[in-house]
Amino acid sequence: MIPLCDPPRCEAAGCQPALCVGAGLADNDEVFERSVAAIPGGVNSSIRAFSSVGGRPYVVARAEGARVWDVEGNEYLDLVQSYGAIILGHAHPAVVAAVAEAATAGTSYGAPTTREMKLAEAVRERVPSCERVRFMNSGTEATSTAIRLARGHTGRDRVVIFHGNFHGATDALLAAGGSGVATLGLPGTAGVPAGSVAETLVVPYNRVPELDESVAAVIVEPVAANMGLVAPVDGFLDGLRAECDRVGALLIFDEVITGFRLGRGGAQGRLGVTPDLTTFGKVIGGGLPIGAVGGRAEVMGSLSPLGPVFHAGTLAGNPIATAAGLAALDLLDDAVYGLLEERVARLSRRLTEVCAEAGLAASFPTVGTLMGMYLGDGATPTDFAAAKTTDEAAYARFFHAMLAEGVALAPGAYEAIFVGLAHDDAVIDRIVDAASRAARIAANG
Repeated sequence: MIPLCDPPRCEAAGCQPALCVGAGLADNDEVFERSVAAIPGGVNSSIRAFSSVGGRPYVVARAEGARVWDVEGNEYLDLVQSYGAIILGHAHPAVVAAVAEAATAGTSYGAPTTREMKLAEAVRERVPSCERVRFMNSGTEATSTAIRLARGHTGRDRVVIFHGNFHGATDALLAAGGSGVATLGLPGTAGVPAGSVAETLVVPYNRVPELDESVAAVIVEPVAANMGLVAPVDGFLDGLRAECDRVGALLIFDEVITGFRLGRGGAQGRLGVTPDLTTFGKVIGGGLPIGAVGGRAEVMGSLSPLGPVFHAGTLAGNPIATAAGLAALDLLDDAVYGLLEERVARLSRRLTEVCAEAGLAASFPTVGTLMGMYLGDGATPTDFAAAKTTDEAAYARFFHAMLAEGVALAPGAYEAIFVGLAHDDAVIDRIVDAASRAARIAANG
């Protein structure tokens, strides 16, 4: 068993094993029970609780490259990668060094810094639609700020979202579609008042809605990665651009997942459609908490202190996250994205083959460096209604069988599968080998 605190490793890094956050804790159940007593459900993000797959989560002690280790010393090949925030691999030396250097100069100032300026320049250089960039602390904060900005800039209230897209935990965007093809939103969770979503219109993904002059903005995942992986059909994003232009609404791309995951220019660079505003998170923080909104200078000028739309944040653009983000973006060139695409394509192809051999109806759709999983005999989904037909019970069996084989997937059937730079050919081979056995278990119930 590998202990939670590895003394030689810790001492080499200059820390004291006795002061390790997990010192003396070496049992997943023990740690999780203590967490439940202190944290609602034992988790700080609901999906981590294993509610949809059953069982009790492993508790991570450390991670490196493509691997994580739990407090009991069990090793897992990790396809979660912090839900896409990690792309270079856990504890990448360049990111660790950047964070360490930044931390020695202080962790937060409440004043402008050179790193936030450089990271904004790096985003602007890679994504030309982002003439100005404002940082914040999460993808949720980014999408909520983008919606407020769109409403304030246009003087309109209505927002259009797509069924099955996820834009973070902000009230106006936590709307659920009703039974109609396009309906005014209903609160998607307890605690969201009906008034918060009264001006949110929920429509099917991959269909261009007809807008009117009451619409402030349309927000969309250009590649949907929260209902499995659903690619935009031909003409969908172009149609949204044209329809927004027709009525004077803003088009917002939620690139919290796709931004700097699908390429240097994100989904918009790959797909050739330019939004008015873009939200970012995950990759641009190098694994640390971050969010950002970027867009046309005219629109971004409506943010305070230049305009009437308020935004502020004590830790926004903090020196640690921006240092990590700069280190990550510096290593993400076209050659890296090409390599990642090859690995994702190979993993998708091999997983499809071994599942077919095992009698498990499964497909692994890809868009560039992103991959999903759909369990069922139907065609690859193009909207949320089709995505919801995936066999969740079979996924739960596959998930636990893979975990027993030492491969960690997200504990939910609708999350993307994240392959990063640390997932070399040997790692992919091990994942496929594990899947060949896990698929038999999932297929046989």
